[in-house]
Parts: sequence; structure tokens; C-alpha cells
Amino acid sequence: MVISMLIGMKHAAKLVGISVISCCAVLVCTMFLNFYLDIRSVRGELTSELSVIFYNAQVSTAKVVCLVSGGCLLITSIVMLLFYIKHSIDTHKKELGILKALGYSNLRIAKSFWVFGISAFMGTAAGFGGAFLLMPRFYDLQNKDNILPEIALRFHPIVFLYFVLLPTIGFSVLAVGYAWCKLRKPVIVLLKNDFPSSGRTGTYKARTDCSFTDDLRRTTLRSRKVLTFFIIFASFCFSAMTQMSFSMKDLSSEMMGAMMLVIGLVLAFTTLFLAVTTVIKGNTKAIAMMRVLGYPQKECCRAILGGYRPMSYLGFAIGTGYQYILLRIMVDLVFKDVEGIPAYQFHIPAMLVSLVIFILVYESLMFVYANKIRKISMKEIMAE
Repeated sequence: MVISMLIGMKHAAKLVGISVISCCAVLVCTMFLNFYLDIRSVRGELTSELSVIFYNAQVSTAKVVCLVSGGCLLITSIVMLLFYIKHSIDTHKKELGILKALGYSNLRIAKSFWVFGISAFMGTAAGFGGAFLLMPRFYDLQNKDNILPEIALRFHPIVFLYFVLLPTIGFSVLAVGYAWCKLRKPVIVLLKNDFPSSGRTGTYKARTDCSFTDDLRRTTLRSRKVLTFFIIFASFCFSAMTQMSFSMKDLSSEMMGAMMLVIGLVLAFTTLFLAVTTVIKGNTKAIAMMRVLGYPQKECCRAILGGYRPMSYLGFAIGTGYQYILLRIMVDLVFKDVEGIPAYQFHIPAMLVSLVIFILVYESLMFVYANKIRKISMKEIMAE
């Protein structure tokens, strides 16, 4: 009963974001970690200095990719998981208060949130399976010049344990623990629909030297810091992955470039869609009241969505710097002694193309969401 009440179809659909991020993280990390475990079997067969240098470079690449990409996506998945648990609790405050009043303990209710770990399992399992579909081609490309002996593809149970089982268990335990902490509130607080999200929100004072819409825009950003992070992260993924995909054709292979491009676009669109949808849903009452008071459509959009535009371009700039630093590390440090690796220079045309596409895509999405705002009516809000 508790599970069906807390997680409806709409809430379950939002957990797709966790599955997508988990899938991308496990896909990349499984390929490189499995390759790292398999390549170690040929270490004793290396006879030339070139093969030893190339072997060490491949091992270092696998470690860097797993730590950097996997770590970044893991942190983002955890943040998204905690956000949706908090959002689910905030959405059902009164129902949870009634359950606690009927004698349900915090732990009994929190146990229902273990199902949030299913979203992690779906993503990690899909990423693990997809990695093994791509690995035969990936192994061939990693040793396309036959510098190393033939590397046999093997299944390593420890990889499945690290990237599928442990994340599923960890996310389920984390979901239950975090829900238990958030539920440690008096019943009367839940029933009164007064669940403060942060002790700091009450310290904010509206500025008297700015308009109502400007103040609402600042308040929206302040009260939804996690969503601001998601929008920055979406822009970061788009920027970093699209620009890196241009360079992978020369530095690695077309397959790696295509894989980075697809992963970047999937992460960016999924995260941005979930973040902006939640922003609009959480401000429907404010939007409806602004329309009743006569504010034009442009002012409503600027107040709710306008504050996120600088954040999105900040994310793009961070992604540009990230991909440049990462590729310089790979080329100048990891592969510095390997012959045939071209020197890496900042790809200005790639950055400009990526920026133009980003502006077109982002502004088009904002136009679509502006139309969604236009359809929000006071009648709809009063009926809730």
C-alpha cells in the first residue's frame, strides 16, 4: 500500500534519469575495466620496448576513464536519487503524516523506498549488457595496429559485482536511509503541509530595488539548487562530449567518437528534460497567479526559466575546459611515449560548432517549455 501510494507512474517515469545516467556510467566503465583485466594476461608476452610503452598507456587510460567518467556520473546519480526521494516525500507529506498517525514507524515507511534501487539496477544491467555487445569491436580498435598480442575477451564476475550488484544494493540502502532521515519529523508538521526544505530559506529577504519578476527568478534559483546543478550538468555533458567526439576521430577511433556523442546527448537531454519539467511543475501556482494578475507570457517565462539561462552557459564553459584538460592529460602524459599519437590542440572550430548547436537546441527547448507555461490556467490550479 505504501509503495503504490508513494510511487505512481509519473514518479516512476522520472526515475528514468537515474537509469540513464547509471547505464552510461556502467557502459563506459565496464568496457575499460574489462579490457584492463584482460590486457593484464598478455603482460608476460611483451618483448619490445614499444609494446611495453603501449601496454602501460592502455592500462593508464582504463584507470583514468573509470575514475573520472565513472566517478562523475556516480556522484550525479546519487544526487538525482536523493533529490527524487525528497521530492516524493514532499509530494506526499499529508499521506505520510496519516500513516505515522496510524502507528507506522519511520523505518517501516522508509523501507518502501528500496524500490528506488530498481532504477539503478535497470540502468546498470542495460549498461553492462550493452558493454559486452560493443566490446569485441572495442578490443579490436584498442589494438588495431597489433602492437600487443591478441587480447581475448573474457567475462569477469567481479566486474558484474562492482557495476551491477553493488550499485543496486547501495542505492537501495541509501534510498531507505535517506528516506528515514527525512521522515524524522513530527506528525503535525507533515499534516500541516509545512515541511521546510532547509533552515536557510527563511533568511532570504526580498530586494526592494528590483521588480517582482526579478525577485521571483532569484527565489526560484535559490530554492532549487539541485535543479540548477542538473541544468549545469546537462550543459556540461553536451559541451564536453560533443567536443570530445570531434577529437576522437584523430586520437582514437570513429567508434569512440560516436559513442561519446551519443552518451553526451542522451545524458544532456534526459537531465535537462527532468530538471526543467520539475521547475515548471513546482511553480504552476506562481505562473497561474502571474497570468491572472496580467503579466504577459514573456514575463512569466523570464521569471521561471530566465534565471537558468546563465547557468546553462556556465555549464557549457565548464564542459569545454573539462574536455580540454582531460584530452591534454591523455595525450601529453598517458600517451607521450607512444608513436603515432598526434599532438592535441584546442579545437576552436569544434567548440564553435558545438556552441551554435547548443544555443539552437537550448533555445528551442525553452520555446517548447514556454508554450507549456502558456497552457497553465488558474482553473487547473484551483482544481488540484
